[in-house]
Amino acid sequence: MANRDNHYEAAFEEYLRSRGVPYVAVDEARRSVLSDGGSIKSLDFIVSTPSQVTWLVDVKGRRFPSGDEQKQYWKNWSTADDLKSLAQWESLFGESFRGLFVFAYDVLGDRAPLPSEQLFEYRGKWYGFVAIPLGDYVDHAHQISPRWDTLAMPTAEFRRLARPLEELLGVSEIRIAESF
Repeated sequence: MANRDNHYEAAFEEYLRSRGVPYVAVDEARRSVLSDGGSIKSLDFIVSTPSQVTWLVDVKGRRFPSGDEQKQYWKNWSTADDLKSLAQWESLFGESFRGLFVFAYDVLGDRAPLPSEQLFEYRGKWYGFVAIPLGDYVDHAHQISPRWDTLAMPTAEFRRLARPLEELLGVSEIRIAESF
């Protein structure tokens, strides 16, 4: 079961449900234990698509923009553990499964990460779902905090490589943002 207390994941799940996309919400209560006794961070969803790829999804909730005094757009940080775990899931599931970071942006101002017709309304908030395959993220990410073991992609590279979620899922929009 997805963390229903996390509004980003709840919005993402409703997005999938509203479009009839087959998925499994993963129980995140505990880290999964591997056969060698090690553990691996749980992913958030397993999402089936019409193509040959099944996405292993880690949802990253971010505000758009973030920051109070200095507005920051396109925050895309992740932890080294997120990258390592998603890569392990890819290896465990096999060739037709690919890791995918979905940045669920909670749109707070008059700018958005996607055109208004691609935004999704959930519980009175607007979300923009932007996705990037794990391989692309790993190829371009650099460390931003050794203390927190976080990485991020340069904004220009992220904007060039990340795609609206609907493109990677092969679905069309059903809910249209009427005004933004």
